[in-house]
Amino acid sequence: MSDEAAVLTEARGRVLLITLNRPEAMNAINGALSNGLVAAIQELDSNPAYTVGVLAGNGRGFSAGMDLKAFAAGEDIGPLMEFIKNGSEKPLIGAVEGFALAGGLEMALTCDLLVAAEGAKLGIREVKVGLFAAGGGLQRLPSRVGFSRAMEMAITGDPILAEEAKEAGMVARVAPKGEAVNVALELAEAVAVNAPLAVAASKKLIWTATDKPEAEFWPVQNSLMGVFKSNDAKEGPRAFAEKRAPEWTGT
Repeated sequence: MSDEAAVLTEARGRVLLITLNRPEAMNAINGALSNGLVAAIQELDSNPAYTVGVLAGNGRGFSAGMDLKAFAAGEDIGPLMEFIKNGSEKPLIGAVEGFALAGGLEMALTCDLLVAAEGAKLGIREVKVGLFAAGGGLQRLPSRVGFSRAMEMAITGDPILAEEAKEAGMVARVAPKGEAVNVALELAEAVAVNAPLAVAASKKLIWTATDKPEAEFWPVQNSLMGVFKSNDAKEGPRAFAEKRAPEWTGT
């Protein structure tokens, strides 16, 4: 993509680095960013060369949320809402530097793991401009930070810091300032050495266990049992027995 694109992608081995690229607008969500992010997620999910993605923001923050000027002008951000509802098939790690606010936090909460820099602010501020968080934040926050903290964040609009988010369970790792992307990439590399089909299936089952009752979990797991008959499932034990690194094919 060109430097002017609202979303950039860069291959880092089996990791796809996806960067929101509207730094002059604090990576606020408009039509171009919405379409660009969805295209990048499609690239991640459809390309067998990738096992995991990292989602970051260019500039001093991850994203300030909806571009209110674009919203007032009627720009379509529908594709982004589909991403927020459905996520990605492959694991996605969010790297938050500076802030992830309003719709920016809701994008971050769509990721499977979050890395946030020290002092980064995480919040849903919609009530301060006469709106409410309609991008999944009100549904996901209680399971990430607990009922009381989620309610406080929702009705005061005040953010919490990365350190508080880590303590509550929303953030997996807190990075030094300026290092969120690097730490997220290190975490992604720890994922990328594993078998792609097994990684994607494990991600789906964790989300299923979180979102659905146990009775609905087992049918989903049964639908994924083909992983045990895959080429990678044969390669893993063979490589272990031969004391070498496995060569995954994602098949």
